[in-house]
Amino acid sequence: MLPREMAPERVIHLRPRSVALVVFVILAFVVALEIVMVAAQVIIWIFIALFFALAINPLVEWLQRLGVHRRGLAVSIAFVAVLAALVGFAAVFIPILISQVGNFIDAVPGYVKDLTAGKGRLGFLEHDYQIVEKVEKALKDNSAGKVIGVSNVALSVTRGVIAAVVAFVTIIFMTFFMLLEGPVWIDRCFALLPEKSARRWRSVGHDVYHTVGGYVVGNVAISLIAGTLAAIVLAVLGVPYVVALGLLVALLDLIPLAGATVAAVIVTGVAFTTGIWVGVIVLVYFIVYQQVENQLIQPVVYGKTVQLSPLAVLIAVLIGAKLGGIVGALAAIPVAGAIQVILRDVLRDRQTRIAETEALPAVEPVVAPGKG
Repeated sequence: MLPREMAPERVIHLRPRSVALVVFVILAFVVALEIVMVAAQVIIWIFIALFFALAINPLVEWLQRLGVHRRGLAVSIAFVAVLAALVGFAAVFIPILISQVGNFIDAVPGYVKDLTAGKGRLGFLEHDYQIVEKVEKALKDNSAGKVIGVSNVALSVTRGVIAAVVAFVTIIFMTFFMLLEGPVWIDRCFALLPEKSARRWRSVGHDVYHTVGGYVVGNVAISLIAGTLAAIVLAVLGVPYVVALGLLVALLDLIPLAGATVAAVIVTGVAFTTGIWVGVIVLVYFIVYQQVENQLIQPVVYGKTVQLSPLAVLIAVLIGAKLGGIVGALAAIPVAGAIQVILRDVLRDRQTRIAETEALPAVEPVVAPGKG
């Protein structure tokens, strides 16, 4: 038998320019990742400011349609109106909130005493489940000093207060300048594109803004509804700390999926301290309300803006929460909605190109005339 011929070796030539481009892309990605990790706090502030800007921008546009043609004046009026509303809300509710939180803190020792003695409405936790012994054992095994972290508490609280004040002021200014200069920045970005591409991406940008802005405004409206209704139900049932618990429900309801459940657990636990049947009624209320919110309120509010499937929402929220915590979970759905808008446009453009190609008439080959 003749020896089988050896296959010729394949030699791949890489141009230095291609290698340099790949290395540059990798280095740029590493640098961008490092910047994101270092500036994570600032990026969170930017997302919060963007959230507020998108929530206020419909008011700015309404003022412009009403006759305030200068955007700077419309932004100033809207911004002052929102700040005045927030200050008025704080002036009315914060004293009540502080009073109720203080009363709750004062009542905690009594709850603990009843629980330890197996008396009162929470006594069954000690009688049936020996909750006090289990807590004492957990604290002993895990070193209560480490769990509570009593060292440098005053310094940590001071730093936290200063950081909160700096973040609040920074977010306010960023929100104002986003409202004021946002359209100008967007126009400058579109001006860098060719005219045909600029028209297309301007339309995509409008759809993205409609999706994200609709979600932000809708989420705030739904949270206000949830907090208000919860406060009314708790007030009717005689549950204490109505304002504090209603505000807690409104804030936690902003967080997709998990927020409403966490609020229901906390508020129901407080309701059980008022009475067993009161706690049962509050639990049933939250179960029924969640169904109404998921099946009626959210589809009506989000139906024309964020059209995402439940699976897409779940995946987006899980990824967002893993990457950015609560802020990531808040931003997950609008970001997913924006990506969906872009993918739909890309798919629509591709289908249009295919249709235009199929519509072109077939070109027949030209035969040269023979020589006579």
